[in-house]
Amino acid sequence: VQLVESGGGLVQPGGSLRLSCATSESIFRIRVMGWYRQAPGNQRELVATINWDGSTQYADSVKGRFTISRDSAKVAAVNLQMNSLKPEDTAVYYCNLKTLSEYWGQGTQVTVSA
Repeated sequence: VQLVESGGGLVQPGGSLRLSCATSESIFRIRVMGWYRQAPGNQRELVATINWDGSTQYADSVKGRFTISRDSAKVAAVNLQMNSLKPEDTAVYYCNLKTLSEYWGQGTQVTVSA
């Protein structure tokens, strides 16, 4: 199973970024897709996930600022719209896919700095 991440980069505080993750996995096998992040010296933590029935989960620290959505028109994908970014959002963001197994993307760097 392949996860292809895009987006990320450097943005000023208050700015926005959009992360996307597409998978070759059949949508009929997908249970949950989402994003986790890991800052230097910290453990990997949940950012946002979406069940394939549409229900979502967010970390308290991103509620109201980040929005996760899915797209299954052709290829299963999830998008993470990140608004009002803060320096503490700086981390490597990893796409996560759960079927009967679990898969991780290679990670994409998000840096929020003036």
